[in-house]
Parts: sequence; structure tokens; C-alpha cells
Amino acid sequence: MATLFTHPAVALALRPWLSSLPAQRSILLGGVLLTMLPDADVVSFVLRIPYEHMLGHRGLSHSILFAVLAGFVFAWLLRQRAGFAALWGFGTVCCLSHSVLDAMTSGGLGVAWLAPFSNERFFLPWRPIRVSPIGVGFFSPRGVVVILSELVWVWLPCLLVMAVGRVWRKRQQMAPDAVK
Repeated sequence: MATLFTHPAVALALRPWLSSLPAQRSILLGGVLLTMLPDADVVSFVLRIPYEHMLGHRGLSHSILFAVLAGFVFAWLLRQRAGFAALWGFGTVCCLSHSVLDAMTSGGLGVAWLAPFSNERFFLPWRPIRVSPIGVGFFSPRGVVVILSELVWVWLPCLLVMAVGRVWRKRQQMAPDAVK
């Protein structure tokens, strides 16, 4: 899996592009939490649910359906503060980004994108992100390799997307003044 430090990069990168949503911390915080939500399935290890089970790691909580439903709940909870469709889209993309990043890793069994209809696991054809060790193994030389991999393949592209989004948003805000 990509680390919990990296999954939020997607919400941070996308936020400047959402000019239709008010700049509220609750929206960004919710997006960040949604990027990490699918890994709540690590409770399956404690419950001794096998990794390959649909309720195991990278199973149902990493599916497209789960992301759509989580995005809907997110939009419903914040419905009075911003546009429902924009919130739903943002929440869905944030949640789904988790499994996309996991499908880009070098290990594990893949991601059950089609759960609960199928437990087939998928990886993307391009898998440059080093899989993260779980638990205290993260604080090891292998953990350093993982963080460096994520910096190159996730954080740098996300910083670029965020920077371009900020420039675009600033131009959008300045456009009405140029018309006057």
C-alpha cells in the first residue's frame, strides 16, 4: 500500500481546482480523511479475516462502489455548505484515489475494484510505487525506500497539479476584474 502520509496528497492537490466550493477547512479535512478511509479495513487483520477475502485488506473498502457511497455520505454531511454534486465528486475521487495508488504499488494481492460483485483483484499495468511495510516495519531502511518512491511518483506530481490549480483559480478570480 502507499502510506497514510501519501494518500492525502491527492485531496490537497485537487482542492485548488474546486472553485465552485467554498474554501472551508471541513471540505479539505473531509477529503483528506476520505483518502485514508479505505485502509480502515486493516481491522480485518485483528479479526483474522484472510487478506484475500472480500472483507480483507484491499477488498470491499477499496472498491469503486465504496468510493461512490463514501463520496455521497460526505456530500450529504456537508450539503448545507456547498454544492452537493461538486462535494460528491470530490469525495468520490478522494476515496477512489486510495485504491488507484494501491494498484500502483509493487506488492500485495491487488485491489478489489468490483467488490461486492466480484472479488477479483487488480493492479495497474504501471506499478512504480514501492509497497509499504505494515506496522513497525515502516521504520526501517525499506520504509525510507517507500517514502522516496512516494515522493517521486505521488507527491511531486500532486504538487504540480496543486500549483497549476492555484494559478488557474487565481486567474478565474481575476477574470471578472479584467472585464470591467
